[in-house]
Amino acid sequence: MDTRPEDARLPYYEDPSPGSGTLPARAWYATSDAARLSLGGPWAFRLSATAEGADTAFVQDEADTADWQEVTVPGHWVLQGHGAPAYTNVRYPFPIDPPRVPAENPTGDHRHVFDLPERWPTDGEAVLRFDGVESCARVWLNGRELGTFQGSRLPHEFAVGDLLRREGNVLAVRVHQWSAGSYLEDQDMWWLPGIFRDVTLLHRPEHSPADFTVHAGYDHTTGQGTLRVDCVPGGRITVPELGLDLPTGEERTLPVEPWTAETPRLYQAELATEGERIPLRVGFRTLTLEDGLFKANGRRILFRGVNRHEFHPETGRALDLDTMRRDILLMKQHNINAVRTSHYPPHPAFLDLCDELGLWVIDECDLETHGFCELEDWRGNPVADDRFTPALLDRARRMVERDKNHPSVVIWSLGNECGSGPGLSAMARWIRERDPSRAVHYENDRACPDSDFYSRMYASHEEVELIGRRAEDPLPDPEADARRRALPFILCEYAHAMGNGPGGLSEYQRLFETHERLQGGFVWEWIDHGLPKRTEDGRPYFAYGGDFGEELHDGNFVCDGLLFPDRTPSPGLVEYKKVIEPVHITGDPELGTVALTNGHDFADLSHLAFTWTYEIDGERVAEGELKVPALAPGASAELALPERPASDLPGEAVWTVRATLARTLPWAAEGHLVAWGQLQVPGTATPPERRRGTGALVAPARADEGIALGPGVFDPSTGALTRLGGLAIDAPPRLDVWRAPTDNDLGASWQSDARHGLRWQEIGLHRMRHRVDAVDAEGDALTVRTRVAPAATDLGLLTDYRWTAAEDELRLTVTVTPQGDWPCPLPRLGLLLGLPAAHRLARWFGGGPGEAYPDTRAAAALGRYELPVDAMQTPYVRPQENGARADVRWAELRTDDGHGLRVTADPEPFWLTARRWTSAELHAAEHTPDLVPGDTVWLTLDHAQHGIGSQSCGPGPLPQYHLIAAPARFSLAFSEVTGGAGA
Repeated sequence: MDTRPEDARLPYYEDPSPGSGTLPARAWYATSDAARLSLGGPWAFRLSATAEGADTAFVQDEADTADWQEVTVPGHWVLQGHGAPAYTNVRYPFPIDPPRVPAENPTGDHRHVFDLPERWPTDGEAVLRFDGVESCARVWLNGRELGTFQGSRLPHEFAVGDLLRREGNVLAVRVHQWSAGSYLEDQDMWWLPGIFRDVTLLHRPEHSPADFTVHAGYDHTTGQGTLRVDCVPGGRITVPELGLDLPTGEERTLPVEPWTAETPRLYQAELATEGERIPLRVGFRTLTLEDGLFKANGRRILFRGVNRHEFHPETGRALDLDTMRRDILLMKQHNINAVRTSHYPPHPAFLDLCDELGLWVIDECDLETHGFCELEDWRGNPVADDRFTPALLDRARRMVERDKNHPSVVIWSLGNECGSGPGLSAMARWIRERDPSRAVHYENDRACPDSDFYSRMYASHEEVELIGRRAEDPLPDPEADARRRALPFILCEYAHAMGNGPGGLSEYQRLFETHERLQGGFVWEWIDHGLPKRTEDGRPYFAYGGDFGEELHDGNFVCDGLLFPDRTPSPGLVEYKKVIEPVHITGDPELGTVALTNGHDFADLSHLAFTWTYEIDGERVAEGELKVPALAPGASAELALPERPASDLPGEAVWTVRATLARTLPWAAEGHLVAWGQLQVPGTATPPERRRGTGALVAPARADEGIALGPGVFDPSTGALTRLGGLAIDAPPRLDVWRAPTDNDLGASWQSDARHGLRWQEIGLHRMRHRVDAVDAEGDALTVRTRVAPAATDLGLLTDYRWTAAEDELRLTVTVTPQGDWPCPLPRLGLLLGLPAAHRLARWFGGGPGEAYPDTRAAAALGRYELPVDAMQTPYVRPQENGARADVRWAELRTDDGHGLRVTADPEPFWLTARRWTSAELHAAEHTPDLVPGDTVWLTLDHAQHGIGSQSCGPGPLPQYHLIAAPARFSLAFSEVTGGAGA
């Protein structure tokens, strides 16, 4: 509670109002013929521990700043050696007592001296613009205070024309890390104070636009667009390509090509008043909510989206244009068509790029009060506190006015995870009145009183299917229930991409494509927010919460993106690209046909070229073009494949059909892969007996080294394989059921589902003991009977190893029989063996090229692959299970001279993992430098793996991906490779 005397005035940084002295919000535009001056660059800087810790003499011309430091603006001072960043997900890192903040309030004084350019105009007005300051700023120019503001990721402008001088202008800005506004900015990210977006001086000529609004609708029934530009003062709008030249405020209708995310057609235009000319890009499109669906230009949209925080590992939320463009190019290249700007409006230039390159945008207000959920009934929540309502409305107004002219922005979002309250309703009312052309979104109130969507986070597949059928559990209020049941549905967050995962994407996508009410979702999230650090000996790694001495933090929950911090795509992004690809390729190889469906919402297939390849055991036999008609959106066709190419090669045959860009587009070059499908030809798989050889079995025999069986030598007391031909076995094959838990295995504390990763450790699967009960060398087999079990429980796995040999090959059949009442699935079920570290090269025929798990395998294409063992690892910011390859028919681990081990499926394919550290070392590691390669290559050959899911914040693996402890039997063949190219 507020403990100040009732008559005491709060300091400006604790005042819940949005600030003072700023100009009304208006549209942003990148350029015009009016003069502008960027004030970015090195600024003098002083850091104080408290808000009142330093005087304000620095605002004066004669201020002595000789002992000050320097920071770069835009930037965050904690990323430039002043203080430290801190990460929390939900919890505020200060006592909750709105609008009060702690006395410990890091405060950065910034000072910048600048001259006006020689040709800076002397007439008109000038405006000083701040595009983003966290979290509260007080501003002076040439000794005069201009005002204060809060709202970190929103623009604020001051009129300064009468204060400017030709030389020696002193701009002084005091920035507080904590303010009343901090209660509105609990947005699951690093707390990073500073002036982190552009600071610009703008000349405002007399008669230049105070503001303008572009209205550009499209009638899909007639193919005509209607343009009107409202502007004060009036002027003219010209669109040369359309032959348009009309006064502002007047409307004109004519044939146009519409704007969509798939076909981002923009018309170059110019708004001209007496005082200023502003280049514009106009996109014609109309948004509607009808028949329970959200539509653009008369068609339902399916969002294949992602949530995007602004982040760069070196500069935090201070992003340059190249980084923004790179993000959008990566999204487009991975078939993403939509972005939710979680949880604040992005840098305005990002939306220009979305207009240009084509993305649907949910523009989200700079608002989240999630930390109040820690209190009973969200006690004290600012959205239910009238004192904060002006600030809420100010934030909504600044977002809408800034971004209203972007065709890419199709939905306004009130904010994120704020519970419910009248402040949100006030925002929604204002937005609808100001801009009825767009929909309004809000997720965190299940009754949806302020939202045009039924929006959810992390709903299970089962619940999403019920919602798709409009059969979800009813609300208590029948009227509210009927309203919500009529709304379109989106998952504004799903598939939590933390560490290895997310799993279950394919099943979600099938639901989206089956039920029209389900209009897609937005994966959480785009990028891992890892910050660069180095070990004491200089090895680099990415840090997360707790690595900067925070007393309160949420660990690596800040690393939950589809990109690694350096913007390298993760396996999760590769999987997502495959799952959401806009062309579906299936077929019947027995009939020699391929079926294609155009999954685009607006574009036909004329921009794509189709090719086929025919491979046998991963060797390309033939290839060619496939003639595909320019199918309309939603249309399908069945086409004949060529005659099966003749070949003497034995082995498994597969057709691969690929859709690539037929020409270079702004977001990717000609030949870029958009979609693909594989058709395995029935009856061509190599029979097990041909893969493993057909020689007669040989009997085990006593030898000086132990028991000899074909090329193998075994320890007579343990039955352990010690040698295969000339190959020494560092660690003999034995049953393995443990994996270093993934973030999704460990789950989240608020999850009601079983958290299997924790249960595995409680049971002791990471410390299994192997007891040998018998070693029998009888007939043509060596059989080793064992029991594999953890301590302190009667759970166990009776495991028999039956070895046989023919010619120069060992064959192993493993039989596993569970004992006891197993309370959870197993992490994995397979064999672990160790080879000398020189076996650093892996080759395999199976799924690839990247990692896959049972519910993340859509992107695994059958083929031949070769990688160094070290390149098979996935460098998750927090190390965990990774690197498995699916559906492996055979694999080889070789030394540089070509010698090594070959493992062949007998007959079922296996999962392959190879790494130079143990699962125990992987589990113990907190950061990537903790993993130090050892003298052994550890090879895991799995019969089965447990699924991944997304339980770090969402549902766990679907039941069909649970590896239930049940009787199992699997076989593999082992042979020595003695050099050369191999299979």
